[in-house]
Amino acid sequence: MYYSEVTQRVIAFIESNLTEEIQLDSFPSVIGYSKYHLLRIFKQETGKSIGEYIRERRLATAAILLLQSNESLLTIAFLFHFQSQEAFTRAFKEIYSLPPGKYRKLMQAVRMMEEEKEMNDSQEIKGWSLSGSNPELYAVTVDSNVFHTGTKSGMLYSKGEVNAQHFATMMQGFQAHDYKGKRIKLSCFLKTENVFKCGAWLRIDNGMGDTIQFDNMDNRSIQGTSDWNHYSIVLDVPEDSSSIYFGVLLIGQGKVWADGFSFEEVTKKVPTTNMLDIEHLPVHPSNLDFSE
Repeated sequence: MYYSEVTQRVIAFIESNLTEEIQLDSFPSVIGYSKYHLLRIFKQETGKSIGEYIRERRLATAAILLLQSNESLLTIAFLFHFQSQEAFTRAFKEIYSLPPGKYRKLMQAVRMMEEEKEMNDSQEIKGWSLSGSNPELYAVTVDSNVFHTGTKSGMLYSKGEVNAQHFATMMQGFQAHDYKGKRIKLSCFLKTENVFKCGAWLRIDNGMGDTIQFDNMDNRSIQGTSDWNHYSIVLDVPEDSSSIYFGVLLIGQGKVWADGFSFEEVTKKVPTTNMLDIEHLPVHPSNLDFSE
């Protein structure tokens, strides 16, 4: 989708410059659109202003540094362009409900307890399950070392010898009742490491168990290693819908982190990404005699 691509380019620029001075006036020259147009698109796609996104990502990255380094609070504050340690503390407390020093002590103790647990097999994650062609070759866990915002993310990763024929998904489902007759948008943030192929997915089933709307980002899948970015899927929920399933799909090897899933109703002006739409089919059949 056009707006999603613009938003992803903005986020990619932000993620690679979190410790640099970022001026909103610099975005038009980087992305190629006017500042006001970018601000509107970004807010529409993510629900946050560009300034809010930068602030939240800097604070989340600062939280990771608090856990994984011995850098002083003042050094971290200046690294992420807070004018003083006091300003950093106020901003951090607004998001994490604790001052950064106390957060460091508390969360480091929690991490020590978590590291004592066995991490070889999948962890039970409330609401989520592991499925796929060979789930024994994959695992899911909660990662408190890598996250987009907050303090944790969900991670799906391969743990055995896998190839392009193997896949797994971290998924969940719920009743379609509240969304019947509406067009919905699923959004999330994903980060990858050495993945063969992955992406978010969304599926709408009717009462007979037939899939009537579906998208797994196959035509815009993520490959290799990538930093956090925003991804979305838009599908209609017909009146005969019964259930909605969604999650993250990993094909082959690699690791994918997921954070910040959200659902929202959108207008019919927002185009769907439905892969089962008749418009995705060719107008006429071709190569019926296999001569081409």
